[in-house]
Amino acid sequence: MTDTNAKVVGINGNMVTIEFDGNVSMNEVGYVNVDGKKLRGEIIRIRGNKAQMQIFEMTQGIKAGDKVELMGDLLCAELGPGLLGQTFDGLQNPLPLVAEKAGFFLERGVYVDSLPRDKKWEWTPTAKPGDKVVRGDYVGTVPEGPFTHKILIPFDKLGMYTVKSVTPAGSYTIEDTVAVITDEKGNDHELKMAFKWPVKRAVDCYAERLAPTEPMVTQVRLIDTFYPVSKGGTYCIPGPFGAGKTVLQHTTSRNADVDIVIIAACGERAGEVVETIKEFPELKDPRTGRSLMERTIIICNTSSMPVASREASVYTSVTLAEYYRQMGLHVLLLADSTSRWAQALREMSGRLEEIPGEEAFPAYLESYISAFYERAGYVRLRDGSFGSVTIGGTVSPAGGNFEEPVTQATLKVVGAFHGLSRERSDARKYPAIDPIISWSKYNSVLPKEWVSYARKVFLAGVEVNQMMKVVGEDGTTTEDYIEYLKSEFLDAVYMQQNSFDEIDAAVSVERQKYTFRKVLSVLGADFDLTDKDTARNFFNQMRQKFIDWNYSEWNSDKFKTAESAIEAHVASANGKVRDDVTAMLKDGE
Repeated sequence: MTDTNAKVVGINGNMVTIEFDGNVSMNEVGYVNVDGKKLRGEIIRIRGNKAQMQIFEMTQGIKAGDKVELMGDLLCAELGPGLLGQTFDGLQNPLPLVAEKAGFFLERGVYVDSLPRDKKWEWTPTAKPGDKVVRGDYVGTVPEGPFTHKILIPFDKLGMYTVKSVTPAGSYTIEDTVAVITDEKGNDHELKMAFKWPVKRAVDCYAERLAPTEPMVTQVRLIDTFYPVSKGGTYCIPGPFGAGKTVLQHTTSRNADVDIVIIAACGERAGEVVETIKEFPELKDPRTGRSLMERTIIICNTSSMPVASREASVYTSVTLAEYYRQMGLHVLLLADSTSRWAQALREMSGRLEEIPGEEAFPAYLESYISAFYERAGYVRLRDGSFGSVTIGGTVSPAGGNFEEPVTQATLKVVGAFHGLSRERSDARKYPAIDPIISWSKYNSVLPKEWVSYARKVFLAGVEVNQMMKVVGEDGTTTEDYIEYLKSEFLDAVYMQQNSFDEIDAAVSVERQKYTFRKVLSVLGADFDLTDKDTARNFFNQMRQKFIDWNYSEWNSDKFKTAESAIEAHVASANGKVRDDVTAMLKDGE
């Protein structure tokens, strides 16, 4: 607590105006004393001897003259072992412990330690006295779940340090001293297992920031093949309500080729968040066979909680992601949904009486969204290892209107756009990503020529379909109708998956390439189909045989039998692959 005296002089919703007679700083944390409780807030604007503070709790009962305690610290996250498997609120309070202390209905002013103070960790030192270290280096390790948690030099320790002493191996709590380092002026600093870092300041303790080129395999065919995401990249999933954004995120978090998953429920409906909290401990990690929660962190801030804490939840989650990236791990951050965060920004901007931008969102909306997504990245650390933070954010535009400001601001900074459509979700197509409007700047897991050819066939079929809506099926030629059937075939057997089927829900890259090769041999083949009825029957049977093939275990007898049935069906119509497609398939090997 600082010596600055401050008191409340105005209240507007969850924003209070305070008057002070000392020094304050932007984003400084303070507490308003009301009814014997301390309500946490953050200073968001300073003018003269007055400042506006957003309160992260309900402000009922606050009145003019209430005392405000300013702490001199910025809004920080506590970083150390014990984060994995936890469910926090936006201020990093572990919700299970809050429930034990306050009951099932959250009370104001209840704050608990983010990390357990009494738990002992098996400390193994790696640094030696005399070693030169800088911030972000590690001096020892402790096991945390399936990972080796590195105990890092706090990120605020600028300059070069010399290790003076290291605590021998043993069991210690996070409050025990594990090492002592000496700065360039000869001052000693004790290191503990945990430290704090301001959530709105990006972690930049790496040696080099690299372009994201390594694919982040999601095992969703439509994403990995057509609209891929790279480790350290960014992507967004906008779509109307009920289009499957949350389901797609859950599937991605389970099967993505990453080490740690952080889910930031920043303003989503409580029902969806409860479903996430209940489901994740029951989900099995495909890699370990154990609970998925062992490598997951949930930041829970529902739409029924105060809007100010939505912003805190976004920044807290990305700070935790950067912390684990500093250990050489690959982290996936899923923010659901950034639209609710933007609505909180709009509400606070209105209370600050700022000049509104489009649809009353603040004029700085784009810069805030950009700053958030720019904290993703693929980096090389000082020890030569690599780590990444991949950010995937959902957007919930009202009425599915992708022209609204939040979606447009997001599209300017992300590397991939997975737009969900109401039409596809109503048709029970999963994932409901619209292949017409979606795009990606990253490299596919399959050869570029293969993907381009398939997309060309798909778009040609879509054009025929649009034409048939005007002139009818009878107004199209058999050749055009076959193009339409090929497009529908690609959509049904490759772009769609069955999330309820254990095999088809997650498809490895090896199988994707094998399947796509077979799909291309159908798309690039000429068949002896004389009329539309014959063509329709042929492709309907072909589609079902491919779907049965997708449900077969990789390289099993059932798999090989289903593949033989497909080849026999193609031969029944004298299917001959065109020379250009044959050459393309050969080049892609």
